Amino acid sequence: MSERAARPRTAPQAEVKAPAWPGMPVLVTNVALMIAALVTVVYGSVMAEGAAGMLAPAGRLSAAVVMIGGGLLYLAIIGPIIFLGLKVVRPNEALVLTLFGKYYGTLKSEGFFFVHPFVSPVNPFGPVAPVARPTSGALAAPGAGRRMAISLKAETLNNDQQKVNDKLGNPVIIGVVVIWRVVNTVKALFSVENYKEFLSIQCDAALRNIVRDYPYDIPRDEAELSLRGSSQEVVDRLRGELQGKVEIAGLEVLEARITHLSYAPEIAAAMLQRQQARAIVDARQLIVEGAVGMVEMALAKLNENDIVKLDEERKATMVSNLLVVLCGNRDVQPVVNSGTLY
Repeated sequence: MSERAARPRTAPQAEVKAPAWPGMPVLVTNVALMIAALVTVVYGSVMAEGAAGMLAPAGRLSAAVVMIGGGLLYLAIIGPIIFLGLKVVRPNEALVLTLFGKYYGTLKSEGFFFVHPFVSPVNPFGPVAPVARPTSGALAAPGAGRRMAISLKAETLNNDQQKVNDKLGNPVIIGVVVIWRVVNTVKALFSVENYKEFLSIQCDAALRNIVRDYPYDIPRDEAELSLRGSSQEVVDRLRGELQGKVEIAGLEVLEARITHLSYAPEIAAAMLQRQQARAIVDARQLIVEGAVGMVEMALAKLNENDIVKLDEERKATMVSNLLVVLCGNRDVQPVVNSGTLY
């Protein structure tokens, strides 16, 4: 086996602008030439009939045959071949062209162009349209995957929600939406089989890998990042990791957002009780801190204005009564003491 045959084939990586010319002048010229060829065929046929009906020079009959043959050649072969080279490119779309199996170039500019008649555009998804996942209830248009143009528009990937264990081992349900676009058409078509399916799989893998590094939620006094409290940091890391994985496919991840985050149904009730208990404890703690501050202020005002002299035992009784009033969750029932504190 020769060295050239043993060398592995590598897919093209860089985009090349395909040589193209304005399509409208070529179209008008080709139509005019086909009309002229038709007129030539008709005129040659009349000339041949006239030459056959009377004794005419041999050169006249030969000229008629040449005119008919040339006109038919242009009408049947040359004209249709030129029509094959006319391509239309819509805004934010691109045509990736190959010539006899080799990459020829990419048309990214919108308009009507004439290219080499024997080039063929590459279908982004092969001969069969892919089954797209429904997003937001929308259905894919019939035949949308069979179009030869590759879209350069920003697109949305909304994968199914996943059940993943967080850092603490709790199963959570999480869903993300990714906004992306194609920036290198050559890599998108020749480096991977299906760049949309490739992006979807890499998004699921990156999401699972990142969720395992964060707990679902943490107390407010802790500085650790969590899925619920640090969603922006989580999606920024997701975007960076996903961009590194899809670089080979010529894709750019513009944005990532968490669309759904909750505990799995099997532990949702228990975790809800835990959150409620934590909220009650936090509320009680805030009430106690406020009550202690009010008691300190009351004692300071009494001593400052010299309203009444309280010994330590009476201060303790007053503090106890004020804390009961301020921290209780029911209305206070006043009790009139007709005797002394002792």
